[in-house]
Amino acid sequence: MGDLLPWLLALTAIGASGWQALRRRRARRREEQEAMPTGPATAAPVSRGPDLQVDEARVAAEHAAAAERAQAERLEAQRAEAARAEAEREAAWQAEQQRLLAEFEAAQQAEAEGADAARLEAERADAAQAEAEAEAERESAERAEAERAEAERAAAARLEEERAAAAHAQAEQQRLQAEREAAARAEAERAEAERAEAERAAAARHEEAQAAAARAQAEREAAARVEAERAEAARIEAARLEEERAEAERVEAAERAEAERAEAERAEAERVEAAARAEAARQEAQRLAAAQAEAERRRLQAERDAAQRAEAQRLEEEEAARLVLERQLAAKSPAQTRVLVVDDSKVVRIKTGRLLAQHQYQVSYAGDGLDAAQQLQDGLPDLVITDVEMPGMDGFELTRHIRADPRTAQLPVIMITAADDRHREQADACGVSVLLGKPYPEDQLIAHIRQALGQDEPSLQEALA
Repeated sequence: MGDLLPWLLALTAIGASGWQALRRRRARRREEQEAMPTGPATAAPVSRGPDLQVDEARVAAEHAAAAERAQAERLEAQRAEAARAEAEREAAWQAEQQRLLAEFEAAQQAEAEGADAARLEAERADAAQAEAEAEAERESAERAEAERAEAERAAAARLEEERAAAAHAQAEQQRLQAEREAAARAEAERAEAERAEAERAAAARHEEAQAAAARAQAEREAAARVEAERAEAARIEAARLEEERAEAERVEAAERAEAERAEAERAEAERVEAAARAEAARQEAQRLAAAQAEAERRRLQAERDAAQRAEAQRLEEEEAARLVLERQLAAKSPAQTRVLVVDDSKVVRIKTGRLLAQHQYQVSYAGDGLDAAQQLQDGLPDLVITDVEMPGMDGFELTRHIRADPRTAQLPVIMITAADDRHREQADACGVSVLLGKPYPEDQLIAHIRQALGQDEPSLQEALA
């Protein structure tokens, strides 16, 4: 805006100065034309006779008058041309001024639209940033909660692993103990067998064998005691090492648990802070949502009121149509009643039409639901007989279409189906008057038609006839 204004002022000043210079040049040109001689130069008088002088004066006067007329016509043409050129230049100058003014106004409007667009873009950017911050806070809280849960799960898993390792170590120790005891028993049995063998062999060498056996027994017992002591020492050392290892793992687990607890407390503090921010945002969102909900409630209330009024009007129209239809039906005999047969099978249409014609009914036909809906727009029958399955619009859709129109809402509809039990609930929901299963007795169809049209009793016209 500030850059365009000096430019427009400069263009206006240039146009005004050019226009003034052009007017000064035209004024100077008119003055020069008016200063030019208007007649031919006259020669010096010559002494002639009176008649000749009169003729020459008359001829000179005529020539002067003709020259003056020619000069006047030329000046008039020049003035007209100058006036036309002046008018054209004036119109061009006015058009240029209007164009410059339109460009100036368009620039003002574009600048205002640009400012509005920039303001809207800034508002959208602020809203997007606020939404991104809220989403980041929610993700941070969820991440902290997930990390805390993962830390608790990892701690539980480590404790479970430690318990399993301890149980495994204890089982391994028990297995080793059992193996050692089994080895000791085996060694004792072997020694006993060797002793018995030595006693049998010593039968011939009684004294020497007894001494040797005693020494061997003593050595074996000493070896067994040494082996037992060594095994017991090994067991005690293994138990001590296992206890030290378990203690070290327990201390390490305690340290890890303490670090994880501190980390969980820090994450919990961050989660609480994020939850506080989220709660503030949630309260603000609830306030905005409450305001929107109130506006939506008022709008819905207005829509419900309008819908109730429309429904009341529709019910009035349907009641009026029903009364009109009842009056029409009460005054009609079968010969005056028109039945619309809707079926995609030509054979069924012809068979049903012949049956109705035998009972004096007027019959019209439709090949599917769309054809029937179009015929209902052109004219109303007194009753509709329709099949269920048809291409395009089936019998249920046609019935809903009939019930939705106030003009045909009270029109009796007889539906023919091969599976009346399966279609019963859907037919009732659509507003079918009579659901008739195939095959059906022809008298039953005629009875349903008469009952739907109130023709069970003879009409007034039939009674009068």
